[in-house]
Formats: sequence, structure tokens, C-alpha cells
Amino acid sequence: MPKNDTEDIVDIKNRKKRRKRLIKFLIFILVIGLGTGLYFTRDKWYNKLRGIGEQYRTIVNSGTLAKGNFPIEVSSDNNYQLMKMGRRIVVLSGNDTLFFDTEGNLLKKRQHTYTNSVLCVSGERALIYACGGNQLSVEDENEVCYTKEFDENILFARLSPEGYTGVVTTAENNKCEIHVYDKKGTIVYDRKCIDEYVNDLSFTNESQGCVFSYIMAKNGQLVTNIKSVMFSDANELWTSGDIFTVGIELDGFNGNAFILGNDSCGYVDSNGNVGEFYQYDGEMKGGSCSGGKAAVIINNEDLRKYIAVLFSDVSTSPLTIELDEPTVDVMVSGGLAYVLTQEHMMAYDFDGGLRSTADVSDSYTGFVKNEEHIFLKSYKKIDRIDFES
Repeated sequence: MPKNDTEDIVDIKNRKKRRKRLIKFLIFILVIGLGTGLYFTRDKWYNKLRGIGEQYRTIVNSGTLAKGNFPIEVSSDNNYQLMKMGRRIVVLSGNDTLFFDTEGNLLKKRQHTYTNSVLCVSGERALIYACGGNQLSVEDENEVCYTKEFDENILFARLSPEGYTGVVTTAENNKCEIHVYDKKGTIVYDRKCIDEYVNDLSFTNESQGCVFSYIMAKNGQLVTNIKSVMFSDANELWTSGDIFTVGIELDGFNGNAFILGNDSCGYVDSNGNVGEFYQYDGEMKGGSCSGGKAAVIINNEDLRKYIAVLFSDVSTSPLTIELDEPTVDVMVSGGLAYVLTQEHMMAYDFDGGLRSTADVSDSYTGFVKNEEHIFLKSYKKIDRIDFES
């Protein structure tokens, strides 16, 4: 073989080797760059990627009813009220307030003389008041923290996680009046509402302020508005535009608000701007909001259509989940939406993933979630099932 041909072959082989080394080096640099980029942006993608693997893993709970102290027998009719209080549950039955631990042991029983009594719980405290009466009591498991008696009648009252109490009463020369007390029962805010029929209140800014909704008639139609206030300032932070629904429940969070209405629901942002509201296609059976997340259940018996609608935040469109049977009750807790239907207890994340489920009977009318348990309310008794979610 001629010498020049031999040199050409060697040169070609060397060029191929150099090309392979260059390609390997470029791939190495690309992998390093990609890995570095993924590392520094991991907060944006890791939780979403982890959720893809988890969203299809549904926990199937047995639904077995607890024994021992369960079921808890309730002497009054089905109008008794059941709520969670820290690691306890509280039952308001007739004139009795009953405190139980999660094993069903009765820890404390107190009696009151209120008629049309209402129970409200937040954190480790319970608020009991006479709707249409003039007395209230703030209590925990161990003692009555304080009581109040008003000259006017109580329309409603609310309790905050920090122990503050908001009370809306009738007023002789105004539509109503707002009174706010700190955890010791000392007045910190008082507002005479000249034109506002206040129908709900939610504490904000660690109980340093609140949002409240009120109903007005405009052009022959009832509308709801919301105001945001700080207790240290006489002026409002913001006032919303007209919301064309009758507000039922209000939740304030991070300067924003979510309002559950009789025929629609939605968000109001921190400037008072009203977002797009979701219109119910059927009967709204229940709603729950906590920390900016909300869930609503709707039954349309004519169409045999049953849905849960999940609202994750002020900037995201609601997510609709179709269900196989009529809905009964709903609760938002720990970043999940718990939905009770006639035959199932289910927990959904706010991406619509079914996190857990359990079979239940059709006799229950409501529930509360506490720790790893679901307490199921039915006529004159309370059952408990273990529920991992």
C-alpha cells in the first residue's frame, strides 16, 4: 500500500477519535449544565414531579367502625352539633357541652341555659352563644375562660385560632354592631354599622384584623360586599365591588377572601377586586374553606349529577370532580378536601387526585376529621373510623 494512502487512513481514524471525544465532552458539559439547572430550580418542579408518582396511589381504608366507647350515644335529636377542638371533639347537645378525646372518653361535661345555642370552635377553645339571645361563653376543656352579656341580641359570633372573639349584635340606631374581644375578653374593636347588614366575619393577620361580608339591596337585587379592616385603624383596607350572590360563609387569608354564596362562590383579591364566580348547577349541599382553599359539593337530582368543586387559590380556575352518588358533607383540612357521600368517605388533593377512600353506610348526615380519624354523625350517635390520607 502506498505511504500516502496509509497516512490518509491513519488521519481519518484520528479525526474520528477526536470527533467522538468532542461529542462525549459536549454531552458531559450538557449533562452538568442540565443537572445544575435542575438543582437550582428544584423548588419549582420537585413537588410537582413527586405528585405525579403519588397522585395515582389511593389509600383504601377499611371503614371498620371503632368499638370500645363507640358509638357515642347522644341524648338529643339530630340537631346536636359536632366539632373538633385540637385533639378533642366537642358535642353541643341540648343544654350540655361534652368534651371527648379521640378514643371516645368523656373528659368534661358542662351545662348552660342558652336557647337556640350555637357552637363555634377554633384551636383549643369553644364558643357557645345564644342565637337571638344576649349571652355567650368562651371555654376550653378545663375551664370557662370568660362570659359576656349584651344589651342587644346576638346575630352570630366567631372565634379565631388566637382566641379572639367577634360578635355581631343588633343595634338600636344602626343596622348592627361588631364587637371584637381578645383572648382575655377585653374589647379591642367596636364598629357601628350604619348601612351594613353584616352576615359573616373572618379573622385575618393573626387576629389583628378581619374581613366581614354584608348584604344590601341594589336595583331590586340582593348583593354581597366585603370589607377588610385592621383593628388598630378606623379606615378600611379595601371594600369589594358588588358580588351578585347572598353570602353564607367567608374565609379571609393573605389579604384575600373566599366567599361561599347561596348560588355561587369565588374569590376577592387583596385590592377588593371580585374574580370570576362559579355558578352552581344544582343544590349546594355544603361548603368549606380554610387557608385560601375551598371545596363545594353540589347535587342535581334531576340530572343525577353529583360533583365536588375544588378551589386552590385566587389565581387558579376551579376543578370539578364528578361523583357517582349524592354528596352529604365536605370539609377542608390539612390541604385536602374530605367529601362524604351516601356510601363513601373520600379525600382529594387540590389537583383532583383521590388520596384515600373508605366505604360507609348511608345513615350519616355529617362528619369531622381529627388526627387519623373521621367522626361520623348520625341520628343520636357518633361513630368513628380510622382514615389514613
